[in-house]
Amino acid sequence: MSDIYIVDDHALMRDGLRAVLEHGGHRVVGESADITTALADIQRLAPSVLLLDLHLGERSGLELLEQLDKRNSAVRTIVLTMSSQPLHVAEALRLGAVGYVLKGSPAAEVLAAVAGVGRAARHLGPGVQELATQGRLQAEAAGGLAQLSARERQIIALVVRGRSSVAIGELLHLSPKTIDSYRSRLMTKLDVADVPALVRLAIREGLISAEEW
Repeated sequence: MSDIYIVDDHALMRDGLRAVLEHGGHRVVGESADITTALADIQRLAPSVLLLDLHLGERSGLELLEQLDKRNSAVRTIVLTMSSQPLHVAEALRLGAVGYVLKGSPAAEVLAAVAGVGRAARHLGPGVQELATQGRLQAEAAGGLAQLSARERQIIALVVRGRSSVAIGELLHLSPKTIDSYRSRLMTKLDVADVPALVRLAIREGLISAEEW
């Protein structure tokens, strides 16, 4: 039996996962849709396994992975997400995830992942190993966004979606001045002169889709 914490921004998904996990003999010790809350809960509750979605409204589960990695957290993370982008897979694994399962997989796959990481094994769902390899190769070949931290990519994503420094600061619990500094520094690092150029870079490297813009 594993003690599990769930991070997903859809309550229905969390309820379904809880039912599947508890029926499989595991214990869900907490859940959240919010990264800041989840980080505090994980430190307090010390679950053995974290089930983490990457798409959390306007924030990214990669940001939580990065924070856990910095804190040398012992929790073993399984990313459970719709994202099959190779760069997302590679980055999640680089930041310490030990499992990656695509949403839409059967319940048995999720339970197998939990059982595997509970035995200190790695678990990648069907097709994910190939995505991870593609992502590593893409990251090695590319500069651009691949050089940024999860927090920096999140700020870029919010900027290109038209969020103000005040709105981004409120979401990430940072001051508008800090966001302005991030924005200026990141545009210099990426060698882009304006927001339209930043949008083109974000679309090209898969940070946002062309439909979003």
